[in-house]
Amino acid sequence: MVATFVASTPLVSESWRLCSLANATAPMGFVTEKTGDGVGYLAFSGVQTGHSILDPNWASLVPLETAGPGLFGPLVCGGEGEDYRNPVMVHAGLLELFMSMYRSDTLTNQILALKDNCKAIVITGHSLGGTTASLLALWLLCHLQSVCVTPPVLCITFGSPMLGNDSLSRAILRERWGGNFCHVVSKHDIMPRLLFAPSATLTTQMQLLLQHWHFAMSSTTTTIAAALLGDQVKAEFLGFIMASLENSSLQEAAGEEAASGLLFWPFGNYLLCSQEGAICLDNATSVVKMMHLMLMTCSLNDFTEDHLRYGEYVRRVSSQYLKQTNFLQEELNCESSYEIGLALALQSTGISSQEPVATLAKDCLKIARPLGRIPRLNCAKLAISLSKVNPYRAQIEWYKMCCDESDDQMGYYDAFKRRGSSKRGDQVNMNRHKLASFWDNIIEQLQNNQLPYDFHRRAKWVCAFQFYKLLVEPLDIAEYYRNGKHKVEGQYLKNGRPRRFQISDWWWKEFRANKEENSSRTKFASLTQDSCFWARVEEAWEWLANLQTDNDASKQEMWENINNFDGYARGLIELKEVSEDVLAKNSSYTLWTEELRKLSSALVCPAPLSH
Repeated sequence: MVATFVASTPLVSESWRLCSLANATAPMGFVTEKTGDGVGYLAFSGVQTGHSILDPNWASLVPLETAGPGLFGPLVCGGEGEDYRNPVMVHAGLLELFMSMYRSDTLTNQILALKDNCKAIVITGHSLGGTTASLLALWLLCHLQSVCVTPPVLCITFGSPMLGNDSLSRAILRERWGGNFCHVVSKHDIMPRLLFAPSATLTTQMQLLLQHWHFAMSSTTTTIAAALLGDQVKAEFLGFIMASLENSSLQEAAGEEAASGLLFWPFGNYLLCSQEGAICLDNATSVVKMMHLMLMTCSLNDFTEDHLRYGEYVRRVSSQYLKQTNFLQEELNCESSYEIGLALALQSTGISSQEPVATLAKDCLKIARPLGRIPRLNCAKLAISLSKVNPYRAQIEWYKMCCDESDDQMGYYDAFKRRGSSKRGDQVNMNRHKLASFWDNIIEQLQNNQLPYDFHRRAKWVCAFQFYKLLVEPLDIAEYYRNGKHKVEGQYLKNGRPRRFQISDWWWKEFRANKEENSSRTKFASLTQDSCFWARVEEAWEWLANLQTDNDASKQEMWENINNFDGYARGLIELKEVSEDVLAKNSSYTLWTEELRKLSSALVCPAPLSH
């Protein structure tokens, strides 16, 4: 098991040792250490204070990009094309806590020194220090993307609260950084589970708990802060957290989107510890479910004190892998090694097979099985599906060739836009819808982590998506204006462009970022390289019409728009980035240039002459 492997290394025990040292000696700070084997550690204290932490609205989310330009570039930029529903968001107070440390030269100098002098870097933290460790690890991973030779980076947190939303989790998966994070969570620790509950009603209790934990972390003196939470208040507090966790689990079971129902969402690997052992999960849904089930056996004292017992859990887990786990004879009566593995995992959670939640816990562990093969199988199935839809694309290519060679000399775009009732036109329109459904399905699968994390960077799929966009988007534009949608919904570029084409733009932009530019073309492209060219032509026609009706104050702006488009179009033609249908005798673009020439000669206001 992954938990056994992690526990068999000194990484967890060394990380906790330094976290304890930081708690005691460096409140609101961190400590660093380099071991004899070349591993550099940086540990953040869990003793953190500040207005942003104690604020009643401390659980509000802010976009990660508010941290500053470039700090988390790959995570933020990926949101343009990958996270289609919500931007990457993080806890406002915890981001401010990280930024207050990041702005000091001390932290950045220390971490860069470790990068230069160590063969591996472990960033760790306890409690609130764990979220600072996670943000620093994310920043370092983003920074190291531009460096050729980089040391491995591992982030280990202990009892850390949730950090960000579902989009953050997806962005980390997209960058394949999930394996760089290991979050150690004890069976009854309330802190990692806290942000699943609305914080507005928990502010007073949370402040008392933080005071108690901070005093306990930094000294051996007992405190009365936790005692101020009477048994009734504790019971209400625990019940509220339990209800919130249960609600989160039910939302996932019902198939609701995590981003819409939950503000915070797990990322990375979770090492869930108990007195009997530990299990490691990387399935976010299973993590939430297991944190709920393990908390169901919690006592009123455990939920306030378990946050301070990680030293005991780490010692137990680190030593337990050396000895054979003992089972009752009836627990070994399993039909397969898989059933035995489930029983082992269940025992490691500290949930007895006799407890009412045991069946639910087993079901949760079943769905938490590694899903590595499923994305690869889905990708293989998509390759077969692509071969089945390619004939639809070929029929559209044939339709384009027929339009370009037609005697009416309208070209591909205008022929489809002005088409009458014909079997060929209807077939092309149906093929357009089938191809759209195919690519929308791919986007949905990628969005739900059902495809390999680097799927959108594979040349085969990026190029196929780009070719589809260049071939079919002109037809979508033609249909949009043919049906008069621009009169109701507005221009295509601002209000009508389907999401799949915007995503294709992002895929292609990233794919071409590190590619050398091809030499200039010697003949016109087979497909216009700006798939939105015809939407720009339609807007240009509207500007010409407005010139003859609008007042003088707005005409100057119209001329500027027309000049800009005319220059842009001429540039594409000079570079041969358009297909020949753009210059067809009766195409919308050719007719527009003729209309512009007539209007320019008739008006006193100068305008550039088009070819």
